[in-house]
Amino acid sequence: MKKIMNWVLAAILVCGASVFTACTIDNADNPAQPDFNLAEKIIGNWITADGDGQPVVTNEKLVLDIESTTKAYISASFNHNPAAGTAWFDMLDTDVTIDGNKMILTNQYSGNTTVENEFTIADINASEFTAYLKFSMKVGGSVVATKEYPVRYVKMAADYSQTILGTWEGKVTSENDEHTDGELHRWEYKADGTYTYYVKDGDQWVASANTLNEYFVAGNLLCFRWVDNGQENREWWEITIENGVMKWTALRKKADGSTYTATFEMKKE
Repeated sequence: MKKIMNWVLAAILVCGASVFTACTIDNADNPAQPDFNLAEKIIGNWITADGDGQPVVTNEKLVLDIESTTKAYISASFNHNPAAGTAWFDMLDTDVTIDGNKMILTNQYSGNTTVENEFTIADINASEFTAYLKFSMKVGGSVVATKEYPVRYVKMAADYSQTILGTWEGKVTSENDEHTDGELHRWEYKADGTYTYYVKDGDQWVASANTLNEYFVAGNLLCFRWVDNGQENREWWEITIENGVMKWTALRKKADGSTYTATFEMKKE
């Protein structure tokens, strides 16, 4: 059962947070066949933008790295659904099949558990694609879960996985953000996927007592996690880096369902 729930989570990651909520689409089963070369245009890094007609908040976003017409990788950090568990996917290996305007992503978790996500692409250009997504999970060849709804992905032009390496110092630049306190913060991002977080002790920066301290950057999506006093914590940001300045932006959702945009800016030390 634990394995099944983990793959339900993987499906949520690909489909988005609304995978198990209701949605309706007219004529979704028989869309018109667009006139484009999907196999040529789909190669690249794509990040979720909309799911079921709504903007996807940053902590629910994932990156599809379509390497070829047969191979892709999924990157996402996900822990807002306690019933499904948590996931930390840094380049999750995924098989790709393309037929006309359909792209199927398949993950084989174990010998008898398979997750399939079928994208029927409605339109694609150099900056985005829209699609109708059909998710199914099979255990021992039998379908145990399905869901369908529309999605939109945007293409990422930059990959900051190497540019982020080094030590950065800065603070929140927005009025609202649950993760920061308005004080200066410092991170040292290392090439092995770990980082050191520093706290101010008088005039000196000292390494925090946090453990785990892992991160990954997929395109412009920065995900990191740490353990503080036995509690795992996570943050998610969409980043840009230019001329030694790194800017973070995140669309976040409050408990009442409303959203706000948080921003953070730092300079390289």
